[in-house]
Amino acid sequence: MAKVFGYPPFDESGEQVLTTYDNEYSGMMMDIRVYRLAAGETRRFLYEGEETAVLLLCGQITYRWEEKSESVFRESVFTGGPWCLHVSGGIEVSIEAQEQSKILVQRTKNEKTFAARLYRPQDASWVYSSRGKFGNVANRRVNTIFDHDIAPDSNMVLGEVLNDRGNWSGYLPHRHPQPETYYFLFDRPEGFGASFVGDEVFKSTDGSFSAIPGGELHPQAVAPGFQMYTCWMIRHLPDNPWLQTDRCEDERYTWLHEADF
Repeated sequence: MAKVFGYPPFDESGEQVLTTYDNEYSGMMMDIRVYRLAAGETRRFLYEGEETAVLLLCGQITYRWEEKSESVFRESVFTGGPWCLHVSGGIEVSIEAQEQSKILVQRTKNEKTFAARLYRPQDASWVYSSRGKFGNVANRRVNTIFDHDIAPDSNMVLGEVLNDRGNWSGYLPHRHPQPETYYFLFDRPEGFGASFVGDEVFKSTDGSFSAIPGGELHPQAVAPGFQMYTCWMIRHLPDNPWLQTDRCEDERYTWLHEADF
């Protein structure tokens, strides 16, 4: 059985490998890595036949692509909205760090071409979900950077979640046929939560991730006292893209929508 959770370290070059096309998480059909960049460091990304999204997690960087450039800043995922450059295959992206920074790079195979786009915080506003429901313990803020509606030629979805302290996320328990990967960060290094994948449960910690096969239930929870960030990444299936309406809640728990707490 393929692994569904991981705690990968950063290597000496500052690379943290999550999923690849041929590692134990190949069922995600995406290559997802996180990079630490020192001040003055530059990383370049160029892939034929693969689309690439470069999301700033924290720090100050300059994006360069197609003779364009833009310098952006994000104090942290807990205090600012997302900056993300999304390009189709064959377009080189250069990232230069002006200070110590961290980026997440999401890739998947895609022969389609589309216009490169730099998504800004105002393009992906935070929206509260489930506020006041389920005993008021499933409060989370969600943004969608791009999905099928926003980027119809993409084979990926990218968004972020901020859990209120001690709250649940992805609730009610739900599933969809497309595979999904979660990358977790916490506002304190000792922060932790619980991540459910089907009938298995794992301790989510800073820098851990879950690789959720299509069709598996996947709610999350964060311990009281800590705020949890989740980068959520979905891979569309051929002729079956993930849509916002595809969320299929477990029928055993739908009564909770009408429950009086």
